[in-house]
Parts: sequence; structure tokens; C-alpha cells
Amino acid sequence: MNEDEKKLMGQRIKAKREECRMSQEKLAEMLGMKRTNVANYESGRVIPPGNVLKNLAEIMNTTSDYLLGRINQSGSDEIETIAAHHDGDDWTEEELKEIEEFKRFVLSKRKQTR
Repeated sequence: MNEDEKKLMGQRIKAKREECRMSQEKLAEMLGMKRTNVANYESGRVIPPGNVLKNLAEIMNTTSDYLLGRINQSGSDEIETIAAHHDGDDWTEEELKEIEEFKRFVLSKRKQTR
């Protein structure tokens, strides 16, 4: 892995961690390691071993291929069906966006408690 690939991987790990609203400390705790390990991954100084890369992808709802820079879609933008019953008027576009944001929030909370 060349330096640009290491840097890209580090940037993606950091971006996904921040997207999940997670501190380096919390992510390190979930991975069973020290915060400095996470900082080294994010800076591109150290490449995470395969098992750690797999766990990072699971925790942050993405794929190892995305973190490695092999693909450009993170996987977190995948549309999944959520059924909701409501009486009365149809949902507005703004309400649908809020429902989608809430779904992402719930999924990120689930990952933080693992």
C-alpha cells in the first residue's frame, strides 16, 4: 500500500467515525485497543490488520473495500425499506428526510452499544 492509499484509508476511517458521532476513545474501546491505535490508523501511519479492518467496517456500517479505497460508495447510503403506518395526510419530503435521519441515528446508537 503506497502513502496516498494509506492517507486515503486514514481519512475514510476518521470520516466514518465522525459520521457515527464517535470519539477515538469510544472506537478504541469497541475495538479492544488503545486510542493511540485508532489515531495511528486515522493518520495513515499504521495499516490496521485484517481483523481490525473487518471490525472497523462493521462498527461504522461500511465495507472494508470502502475503507481501503477500493470502492467509492461507503455502504451507509444504501436505502433500506422502513414501513410506517400513519393516519391522514401523506408524508412531506421534509418529514421523510427526518425519518431517514432518525433511522441513521438509531443505527449509529446501536453500533455504539456493541
